[in-house]
Amino acid sequence: MTEKEWLAAFASALRRSDVEAATALFGEECHWRDLLAFTWNIVTFESRPAIAGMLAARLADVRPAAFEPGDRGGWFSFETAQGRGKGYLHLKDGKAFTLFTALMELKGFEEKAGATRESGVEHGAIRNRVTWTDRRRTDAAELGYSRQPFVLVIGGGQGGIGLGARLRRLGVPALIVDRNARPGDAWRNRYKSLCLHDPVWYDHLPYLPFPDHWPIYTPKDKMGDWLESYVKVMELDYWSSASCRNASWDAGRQEWTVTVERDGKPVTMKPKHIVMATGMSGFPEVPRFPGAEKFRGKQHHSSAHPGGEGWAGKRCVVVGSNNSAHDIAADLWEHGADVTMLQRSPTLVVRAETLARNRPLYSEEAVASGITTEIADLTVASMPYAALPRAMQPVVEEIKRDDADFYDRLRKAGFQLTFGEDETGIGPMYLRRGSGYYIDVGASDLIADGRIKLRSGVEVARLTEDSVVLKDGSELKADLVVYATGYGSMNQWAAQLISPEVADKVGICWGLGSNTAKDPGPWEGELRNMWKPTAQENLWFHGGNLMQSRLYSRFLALQLKARLEGLPVEVYARAPVHHRA
Repeated sequence: MTEKEWLAAFASALRRSDVEAATALFGEECHWRDLLAFTWNIVTFESRPAIAGMLAARLADVRPAAFEPGDRGGWFSFETAQGRGKGYLHLKDGKAFTLFTALMELKGFEEKAGATRESGVEHGAIRNRVTWTDRRRTDAAELGYSRQPFVLVIGGGQGGIGLGARLRRLGVPALIVDRNARPGDAWRNRYKSLCLHDPVWYDHLPYLPFPDHWPIYTPKDKMGDWLESYVKVMELDYWSSASCRNASWDAGRQEWTVTVERDGKPVTMKPKHIVMATGMSGFPEVPRFPGAEKFRGKQHHSSAHPGGEGWAGKRCVVVGSNNSAHDIAADLWEHGADVTMLQRSPTLVVRAETLARNRPLYSEEAVASGITTEIADLTVASMPYAALPRAMQPVVEEIKRDDADFYDRLRKAGFQLTFGEDETGIGPMYLRRGSGYYIDVGASDLIADGRIKLRSGVEVARLTEDSVVLKDGSELKADLVVYATGYGSMNQWAAQLISPEVADKVGICWGLGSNTAKDPGPWEGELRNMWKPTAQENLWFHGGNLMQSRLYSRFLALQLKARLEGLPVEVYARAPVHHRA
């Protein structure tokens, strides 16, 4: 059976509401990933019975129709009662191995673009004309005060502003609040050498791609300036120097009461929805080593590291071996410090050039061949997470062969390497843990040749006045200790802002769990609590890297728009709450 024949048979079965016939088109091993179109949820079904159950429950409401093959193999379009979607089909022996469906727009609430764009001005002679500037000033004066936002987005980094742009294009009243003085400061305020480790083709924001002269790897201050410009160009309602102090949910009124301190003054607002767009992590995890209070030098978490200036000739210990640890160790070395990295457990390392080479959808060649950012994003999204390990294992084996000399040099220096619990590489590790890896942009060479010293496989026992003492009894003299020890779960922000009870109700954010024998669960098949309804009404979480923020901001915005317009939204297959990572 060809893809076109399968799609016709599937459409016919759905039109007849013949669940048995539709389900029979799937293989014994199968995965259907749906982004809102059938379920108003982000969910993957991994068996015929699970697919049959969803179809039996949802077909009458969804009323899927108008299935049409696309120009590229496997792709198709379709409609539902409420919107239009795109899908992708991958057959194996004539049966569906993976099916992907995504709601792309809502009928009657399409974004204005191209031929439907607004005129911008009303021509003619009009007394007391209201100009664009007048409207923007009115918005700034009213929103959050006399006029309430439907959505309050907490966090004004790339995730928050990308979502804000989606919401504005859909006509959803939204206000973004951020504690920093300027948009982009979350980047500007980090150490000077920080840059994006992902290439430019992977990092575009919604609607406004980087120009074609933009460097492949964006320096952090340049990124900060781009985000600030984006806020202005996309006309986002954005409060700087605004910190959320508390929030409470009124179930009867179906709204939040939120106190925001803006420029030192409290403002109370009542949005219907809150989106926590604070990245993909919670608070910095700072270890409590015995004797830390006696240490006479400087010690801080990697998130507070200002840069290597002033540490020339000083002894610096970096605890950890993730991205931040490598970046900071290299930054300190560049400024003349004597640096030791303390690697406590094996780390996944992949060269930036190698990673870029293995992301062919995000490349100059892809652009030249007509692969748009949307096509690339949806192609990545079409791969169910449970099927990802099998696809990635051959890629990892190829990387190990191609970069064998690189890895041998690291091993000879004593660096402990891993390629993931099931040899699947950085992608699954990022999804499962959000940490434990380094995309090499130069620090690995410093470690391999000994310019950055290394102690691996050992833990810190305690600190003294001038040293870090390890559990093997050895001692590292230190003037500076940097803790590159990661972050907690995003639900910590909910605990601080709302209550510990709400945070516990929501559970862990991010992470897939695992379906491996080594770590058997809990397995959900999707990232926990991200971009979809949570156990707390009208509380959402948005984050991830630039690609994920760009892709999933569309689907989060559509869910919020549907609720604004009062569309019938029945969420199917709500995920379980997880209380451990």
